[in-house]
Amino acid sequence: MRLLARLATLLSITFAAAETPAPADDGVRVAVLGYHDFSETDPETEMKIRTAKFRKQMETLRELGIPVVSMADFQAWKRGDKDLPKQCAVITIDDGWKAVYTDAFPILKEFGYPFTLFLYKNYIDGGGKALTSDMVREMMKHGATIGSHSVSHPYPATVKKHRREGPDAYDRFLRTELGESKRFLESRFGETVTTYAYPGGFHTAEMFPLADEFGYHQLFTVLPGKVSRSSDDLTLPRYVILGTHDHIFDLAVRFTGPAAGGTDIATISKPTPFPVTPEPGSITGNRTPLIAAKLTDVPSLDPDTLTMHIAGFGKVPATWDADEKSFQWQVNRRLRTPTCRVEVSWKDESGKSPETPLRWTFRLDPEEAYMPQEN
Repeated sequence: MRLLARLATLLSITFAAAETPAPADDGVRVAVLGYHDFSETDPETEMKIRTAKFRKQMETLRELGIPVVSMADFQAWKRGDKDLPKQCAVITIDDGWKAVYTDAFPILKEFGYPFTLFLYKNYIDGGGKALTSDMVREMMKHGATIGSHSVSHPYPATVKKHRREGPDAYDRFLRTELGESKRFLESRFGETVTTYAYPGGFHTAEMFPLADEFGYHQLFTVLPGKVSRSSDDLTLPRYVILGTHDHIFDLAVRFTGPAAGGTDIATISKPTPFPVTPEPGSITGNRTPLIAAKLTDVPSLDPDTLTMHIAGFGKVPATWDADEKSFQWQVNRRLRTPTCRVEVSWKDESGKSPETPLRWTFRLDPEEAYMPQEN
């Protein structure tokens, strides 16, 4: 019965969404930035950024004239109750590392930038490098708001494991992670919590009705892209700023060209004329996947003219499997960026190229790169 009730809730949300007109696009684009840990002396990692670099990024926002708006103003804009500058940013910081207070907070306070802390229950007051409740309260007095980041910050693999245990067990798990975290934060800090950041960016359809039930209004992923007023509140894009990949911040503050519209998943998922691996728009947890295009139906293909280019690698030494009619390359170092774009081109036996090369993009499961490492 609980499963039937849950399915009914999912259907009601779907129908309600279909009946409610999408908010008109006002042309505003918001870059939501996501940070984790900070240090001036430790080696940079994907989750840990040099404090001086963070300061420079905050200076860049100011120099470019990109206003930093509060989460409250962002939410009011999403509801249609407030206007925002055409190009602006929201700053979020996940997990609850103590360095948020010692390193990032003084800089944010100096610049007068509001920010949101996405905290998970089991880390607050956890000792060591964890924030204390008093630190959080002090930051709240100077522009910080809080959002939920679950109870235990489960890895996507952990979420998938609970899901395999069946609908009732998965429902109990989700109610704890989404519900108990919200109750804890509101009780501890006296602020209504209406935002949620999916740990690892991982989410499933079962989370959506619970988010509505618990009163979450905006939920954030780790897929990069600008937010528009019509962006789905259940799966909002966010630029996770990695200490080892400066270009992600550069993309976040670029408001012209393709980046201005944000990550268009429909475009990423556009089918290709030939079977490819990984599939367009798919998410893979393998950071060194086999990338392949099966070209069985290409007429008069000249295999010697085949080339494969991969973003971040350039032209790669892909090989032709004549038996499988497959042009493929085994990635030989870990893919790091949230998306991977592939282009395959060729000529036929008369020397003619196709009108457009074969292009597709797939996404990387954020689990490996996203999760913070204990120090």
